[in-house]
Amino acid sequence: MRTRDEAGLVLALVSAATFGTSGTFAAALLGAGWTPGAAVTARVVVAALVLTVPALLRLRGRGRELRRGGRGVVVYGLVAVAGCQLCYFNAVEHLSVAVALLLEYSGALLVVLWLWVRHGHRPRRLTVGGSVVAAIGLVLVLDLAGDQRHDVVGVLWGLGAAVGLAVFFVLSAGADEPLPPIVVAWGGLAVGGAALLAACASGVLAVRAPRTEVVLAGTRLSWLVPVLGLALVAAAVAYVAGIFAARLLGARLASFVGLTEVLFAVVFAWLLLDQVPVPVQLLGGLLVVVGVALVRVDELRGAPHGPVLVLPVGQVVPPE
Repeated sequence: MRTRDEAGLVLALVSAATFGTSGTFAAALLGAGWTPGAAVTARVVVAALVLTVPALLRLRGRGRELRRGGRGVVVYGLVAVAGCQLCYFNAVEHLSVAVALLLEYSGALLVVLWLWVRHGHRPRRLTVGGSVVAAIGLVLVLDLAGDQRHDVVGVLWGLGAAVGLAVFFVLSAGADEPLPPIVVAWGGLAVGGAALLAACASGVLAVRAPRTEVVLAGTRLSWLVPVLGLALVAAAVAYVAGIFAARLLGARLASFVGLTEVLFAVVFAWLLLDQVPVPVQLLGGLLVVVGVALVRVDELRGAPHGPVLVLPVGQVVPPE
């Protein structure tokens, strides 16, 4: 059981770290004239293409399982992938990036609420305390002090992104999900990619993607470098690792570990974009870690003793 939990925590951190690279890769593309819609569509579509062959190999002889899990994959792709992306970028049009991110990451609290309402898993004191501490830390990491834009429409879009993030963890942790994680990730990215392409074609997402050099880590590189980084690292690896982690840890703990994505994003921006974090952000990072630790301790205290195999509770980054 301990080995299972440790593997889940490692995979959750891998997922958070790889998701956390998305902001840095996207910033390089945006600086070269790409629109956010073009960047995220390229990220999702290319990742789906990359996962196609390994996913189809894992699907051999699993036609019945595909029929059983197909509906969940479609919901995952439309809500946790495409819906979350669309809501986030629409939120950024009305709000500052920091406020939009804060609203999106409130999805971790929605997971706790869902497990309470749907499954009767009332949060204990440590989980409530960890939620509060992590939320305060998140506010500090995002450095919300100063002039921030506020807009009711933007807040609604941000909350939509939070729902998409919560759905990612809830569906990823499904104990009765018959499909392997790589198949779920591929299917979700394929469905989400198709939805994003439709949004681009209809004009819902503005698309501009000049094939020019970009600047990353102070070096001029081909535009293919950040596109492949977004697709391979920040999507393919991130989604597959996130689904594995959620199945091992359950939706609640996986969603709180996922908050560390913001910390990784700050670190990568520091290393590759020379955006040095201020002391208040470092303090916020510490509080996020403390909040996650409190939720983890609460999970351990609530776990049954003895050699009982406990499956995750049956239940998707922005991308940023």
